[in-house]
Amino acid sequence: MQMPAPDTRVFDRKDQIVAQLRAVLPAAAVITELSETRAYECDGLTAYRCPPMCAVLPSTTAEVAAVMKICHDMDVPVVPRGAGTSLAGGAMPTADSVILGVAKMNDVIETNYYDRYIRVQTGRTNLSVTGAVETDGFFYAPDPSSQLACAIAGNIAMNSGGAHCLKYGVTTNNLMGVTMVMMDGTVVEIGGGHLDAGGLDLLGVICGSEGQLGVVTEATLRILPKPEGARPVLMGYDSSEVAGQVVTDIIQAGVLPVAIEFMDRPCIEATENFAHAGYPMCEALLIVEVEGSDAEIDAQLALIMKIAAKHNPVELREAKDADEAGRIWLGRKSAFGAMGQINDYMCLDGTIPVSELPFVLRRISEMSKEFGLDVGNVFHAGDGNMHPLILFDANKEGDLELCEAFGAEILKLCVEVGGCLTGEHGVGIEKRDLMHVQYDAPDLEAQMAVKDVFDPKWLLNAAKVFPLDASQTRRAI
Repeated sequence: MQMPAPDTRVFDRKDQIVAQLRAVLPAAAVITELSETRAYECDGLTAYRCPPMCAVLPSTTAEVAAVMKICHDMDVPVVPRGAGTSLAGGAMPTADSVILGVAKMNDVIETNYYDRYIRVQTGRTNLSVTGAVETDGFFYAPDPSSQLACAIAGNIAMNSGGAHCLKYGVTTNNLMGVTMVMMDGTVVEIGGGHLDAGGLDLLGVICGSEGQLGVVTEATLRILPKPEGARPVLMGYDSSEVAGQVVTDIIQAGVLPVAIEFMDRPCIEATENFAHAGYPMCEALLIVEVEGSDAEIDAQLALIMKIAAKHNPVELREAKDADEAGRIWLGRKSAFGAMGQINDYMCLDGTIPVSELPFVLRRISEMSKEFGLDVGNVFHAGDGNMHPLILFDANKEGDLELCEAFGAEILKLCVEVGGCLTGEHGVGIEKRDLMHVQYDAPDLEAQMAVKDVFDPKWLLNAAKVFPLDASQTRRAI
């Protein structure tokens, strides 16, 4: 993966830059030693690494603004970083950049149950947002698999989703307002504790912008009353195509489960060895969960079980109690970690129309044989957000490049059937040079023109999202 050559003019002024940063931050919040900056050299896409020039860990919006103004005035690239769980290289630094991490910014600022929102600093982890309100009967809906570790900052940057996004939507559907620091240090407030902000939908522009437009330091998030109850059902099938058809049939029947999750045999085997969730050994597994009152749950599951039974399941198991439901979800939430124990892998993030699931799963299986690399599939089947895990050997010469080529073909397939390159992981460096597959030149120009407005110098999260040649030209201008 090509990265731009560092700006030597920035290195020549490193001591001056660091001195100015230390003048506005506590000494411990500016990290310059190589042995320490290596902790920030990559994110969850560990195949590519590059230590930053330095890293800073501010604690307040005012400190972020001071850092941004210094970097703007001295033409220093800034790479915003949440928890570093991005799987697309979204938080990977360039050698001449300052990593701006929000890990120390994790306070709850305000909780309003009447208007149903919570305002937090964006370094707070996803799961801890629900943790702050669950004793009062509320929860925060987006629940990515990394929710124990990932930060709200990264969720906003990548428009993250999760297993329950089928019913509750992704981050953009649960984001009400932000405090954002522009590249020149200006602090802006967009949206807030009300249903819809007036004027242009700038929240829609910011959410999913991958740190290209500003650094979000505070967020107002929609919280919801916890449902009366929820119950998952486990379905096992002899083929991925059949399981994909079951998903299509459930959606077409007009039922709206809170989640529909898919796992194939490689993931089932790895997960069962890791989490011992009691999964059946079959070719494909679905977890379908519904929620509501006992009567609502019973009615929805009756229809879902009827649909599932028509496709000759290997196993059809409804959770009988909270312990069994927890074990069913433990397996799904452990899938990525379980796969990591058995092989190096690259996790993709294409989205497709649900009706295309059977076809796309068949083509991925065929391409797996063509490229000679195994694939494990685990994904949010209800909204077509696929996460194929391509297995490869990082120590085998040429395997990474083969894996990338295979991944590119899968993502192109997603676009060909009417989907897109990414659902929740972002473009980062992983997919930036595939952007032309989904967008033509005028489309990309329009997107880059938006960045021109927010970040005229193109200093924010350099070498991400847009094809490298285009972004380098923009920065030079």
